[in-house]
Amino acid sequence: KQTLLPLLREETSSFIFPCKPTLQRPELQYMVMELLRCIPLLLFLLFVCGLDHFIFSILSIIQHHSFIEYSYQTSHHLSVNVMGTSLMAELLRSTIGALNTSFESEVETSNLACLPQPTGMTRQQYRNTFLPLGALALLCLAQVYPFRLRRAIAAFYFPKREKTRVLFLYNKLLRQRKNFLYLQRGRVARQARQPPGPGTLLRQWCRRRWPWLRRYLRQSCTLCGTPETPRHRPCPNPDCNASYCESCW
Repeated sequence: KQTLLPLLREETSSFIFPCKPTLQRPELQYMVMELLRCIPLLLFLLFVCGLDHFIFSILSIIQHHSFIEYSYQTSHHLSVNVMGTSLMAELLRSTIGALNTSFESEVETSNLACLPQPTGMTRQQYRNTFLPLGALALLCLAQVYPFRLRRAIAAFYFPKREKTRVLFLYNKLLRQRKNFLYLQRGRVARQARQPPGPGTLLRQWCRRRWPWLRRYLRQSCTLCGTPETPRHRPCPNPDCNASYCESCW
């Protein structure tokens, strides 16, 4: 009876294990897509804050360098002198003399009331503006953990559907395992037909000449690339120097 467990290293990367606290590859892909959707909003907020600071700078320059103060002084003196002692002179002095006026005026004004009075945003206001976006990014990071409960909730309410899904996944894994082994055998065969590089030959010669160097010159699994451990099995062919981990073997 063909078994699937334990899963191969390449197979585990395509599944989500609910009990693992770390983020896994399928979750990372979905999380990155969610974070990319937050970038337009971030760019919009940066543009709005930059535009606000630009307008505030312009209005501040206008306020400090466009102040004009006016000072206006004027004086007016009117004096009509009628000479003579006749009756007509006396009549003119009594009538036209009322026109004699004298006044002075001084006016000081400025365009302060017409100048803009800009008020810049404080750090707290900027922080409150970007705080919802930061909370949205944190929710994108934390939403992967509640999403793991979706399968358990669906399995609780629809057990027959869950059984169908498990059987479908089992058959799918069997087909993928068969194709995977076929592809890996072909890759190993192509790799074996290629001549080894100088670095590989030097390492093999050092391992044969000085066996105590094996702990430093460790080989890796030909399939998955895991570092060599005591459970690694070499190829029984004496002309082949390939090494495999226990699961790949």
